Amino acid sequence: MEIPERLSWVRRTPVGRDWLATLPRWRDECAERWCLRLGAPFPYAFASLALPATLPDGTPAVLKLQYPDEDSRREADALAHWAGDGAVRLLAHDPRRRALLVERCLPGSPVHELPPDEALDVVAGLLPRLWQPAGGPFTTLAEEAAGWRARLPVNWERAGRPYERRLLDAALGRLADLVDDQGEQVLVNQDLHAGNVLRATREPWLVIDPKPLVGEREFGAVPIVRGPELGHSPTALRRRLDRLTGALGLDRDRVRGWAIAQTLAWSTDGEVVFPNQVESVRWLVDGD
Repeated sequence: MEIPERLSWVRRTPVGRDWLATLPRWRDECAERWCLRLGAPFPYAFASLALPATLPDGTPAVLKLQYPDEDSRREADALAHWAGDGAVRLLAHDPRRRALLVERCLPGSPVHELPPDEALDVVAGLLPRLWQPAGGPFTTLAEEAAGWRARLPVNWERAGRPYERRLLDAALGRLADLVDDQGEQVLVNQDLHAGNVLRATREPWLVIDPKPLVGEREFGAVPIVRGPELGHSPTALRRRLDRLTGALGLDRDRVRGWAIAQTLAWSTDGEVVFPNQVESVRWLVDGD
């Protein structure tokens, strides 16, 4: 089975190679179980094999076979919790195969194709609908942040100290200040960037591919603030921070603090460093 180029990174590990070996069988088993007609994989999927699917009644859908990482483990639970309110509907779920059958967005163009301010208006309209009270089975932001605090110094050393110590100290300091005095705990999505909001038919725009946590609303704005899809510059980043916090009545300094912490935590993967992420942290730390 041909694998999209963006998914080729999984070949670097034994777990990834084992997962790739199962995909043809699981794809065929899911197609048989749910009576799907499948197309060629979407080329842009990075953490799953995603294929356009058609149900027996002609309904368009997407079959997702997830890479077995922890961040996406509760995607199906989040989609079920939202029940189509601002996000794609979950049509079926096979936990053993990490397989999801979800509503397909048509035409499916991402919100970052809009001018940045228009895209931010779309996101500001969706976020409050997603911030629903939730408890188990979701990981809490406090638990996730504890992992970042533990891993950040280790990852910094492992990657060869690829950025200034002051950025590491800033992230650790923010985590120490933010975790214990959060506001109301709601369902937030730590990967709601502008490529994961798609134009749809049932609603004008729908969210896909959530990586859910339970935490305060201020964290929910972070992925859009840090993401480069709506412009990668100090001015564009601060514009997103100001627009979203103003429109949604969020504490700007807490959003900024969470953005510093999560962006730095996601800036390395083993010895691989993502310079755009580090640059964004630098702008956030040095900004007002």
